[in-house]
Amino acid sequence: MRPKRVLLISLLTTTVLLAACGEEDPTPTPSQSTEDGSAYPVTVEGPLGEVTLEARPERIVSLSPTATEMLFAIGAGDQVVAVDDQSTYPEEAPRTDLSGFTPNAEAVAGYEPDLVVISGDANNLVASLEQLQIPVYQAPAAMVLEDTYLQIEQLGELTGHPEEATDLIEQMRADIDELVAGIPEWDEAPTYYHELDPTFYSVTSNTFLGELYGLFGLENIADAASEGDADNGGYPQLSAEYIIEADPDLIFLADTVCCQQTAETVAARPGWDGISAVQNGNVVELNDDIASRWGPRVVDLLEVIADAVIAAAA
Repeated sequence: MRPKRVLLISLLTTTVLLAACGEEDPTPTPSQSTEDGSAYPVTVEGPLGEVTLEARPERIVSLSPTATEMLFAIGAGDQVVAVDDQSTYPEEAPRTDLSGFTPNAEAVAGYEPDLVVISGDANNLVASLEQLQIPVYQAPAAMVLEDTYLQIEQLGELTGHPEEATDLIEQMRADIDELVAGIPEWDEAPTYYHELDPTFYSVTSNTFLGELYGLFGLENIADAASEGDADNGGYPQLSAEYIIEADPDLIFLADTVCCQQTAETVAARPGWDGISAVQNGNVVELNDDIASRWGPRVVDLLEVIADAVIAAAA
């Protein structure tokens, strides 16, 4: 074989091999992966809109106390650079004077966030931050427990902690199932009154808190008072006379911190000393913060409720 022909065949063979390799192993699209294998960009269909992150967020601002608890619980605490003035838990959260009730977009942007997490869109914050090209994940107050699980899952995806989020959800479900299983069966369901403040605002069974109490088979005295009144949104204002007449077996106080209400102050109210819950020592003092949030500490709230229910049944 002539030398030139050998060279030509060699070149053609090399070209074909290179082309074949190019077809079988195309250049991969660049992506960023976290240690647990989650890749970016990431898109989630949030409760109030789609959110896309091109890279793992390293400067998160949370203007929601519940979201703050979720972020730290899934291991994203090191990525949080600022939280609002109501984010009291956990202690290590970088609390600031930022307000979640009256947020200021410029103040938030001053922390150079690559993700902002909020619960409500006060002051048209979402639009303002979007103009600054700052991604926003909005997690409104949960209506049911599944809303809580969804928000934890999506925050895990957005922050690069999907496995930790899944583990947290599974642990919460298991803990709640165990608490529910420990409640005795009722011949007649105990009744309860949940107090939001000393002016007797309460919750119905159609609220997030109402669902939690319903897990234990309790009967809510506020339901009957709320019938036919769609304007209260599940949060009716009762009267002292109504509560006394309803004679609940259990009273849960979610105004111990804000309003210094205790079993003693309840017993001192005119006519309340005759209520079964007061007479039998079944007035339960809750932590306001835990009772008003829908994050991981829901399990802590349910533990308190379960203990009270079991004690009342003894």
